[in-house]
Amino acid sequence: MTNDLLNSRRCVKISKYLSKHLRHQPERIGLELLPGGWVAVQELLAATSKNGFDISLSELKQVVESNDKQRFSFDDSGDLIRANQGHSTEVDLQLPVRTPPAILYHGTHVKAVTAILQTGLQKMSRHHVHLTTNLSVAHEAGGRRGKSIVIGVNAVLMESNGHDFYCTDNDVWLVDNVPPQYLKLLTA
Repeated sequence: MTNDLLNSRRCVKISKYLSKHLRHQPERIGLELLPGGWVAVQELLAATSKNGFDISLSELKQVVESNDKQRFSFDDSGDLIRANQGHSTEVDLQLPVRTPPAILYHGTHVKAVTAILQTGLQKMSRHHVHLTTNLSVAHEAGGRRGKSIVIGVNAVLMESNGHDFYCTDNDVWLVDNVPPQYLKLLTA
């Protein structure tokens, strides 16, 4: 095995660990999310070490910088870190309302399409529905559980009808829900 492969595997392991504890179960390792979902970097590193999963500051920086989906970010000072979206734990990311592009995309799997077209996109156990401006990203997200289906969202009409949109640092668009009248099946 090469060092690159080891480093890649280590980065994936760290990313999954951070996702679990910054998005879903911060209390499991003794963390409390600050407003905006932030955690002090030194507090995070101490908590991971105390819980038997040592992460160095350089590894943490590498994961934040190299994560393919840019799931995490540091604040401007570099002293705080957060997951950019996807939380199931109660958190206010303090994102400003933004004007979305005219069309956004949501990737899903074929088995979910009928229900989605009938009831709309729901946030389920997360705080928001996740949308993207990138068709490839939507296809990839939809393909995690089988055949990928992409649904278009008429975001400009939704916004004009009073729905608020937010955009994360890694360009994921968030909305509370998407009623079925704003959806259009793009791939089948």
